Amino acid sequence: MKINVGTPDRILRILAGVGLITATLAGVIGPWGWIGVVPIATGIFRFCPAYSILGIGTCKIDKS
Repeated sequence: MKINVGTPDRILRILAGVGLITATLAGVIGPWGWIGVVPIATGIFRFCPAYSILGIGTCKIDKS
């Protein structure tokens, strides 16, 4: 797995995932909010399979 998720994207993914799970636990949204586990995982591992398929990357490339 090659890192393809940059730091700003990583932070937003983790915050969005935590927000979805928190809303689910608070009863604001239904059980579909557990999908927040996916952005948390992609943020932690810094790899997004969809980015890989589409050839997208938000991380800076080290050219040294």
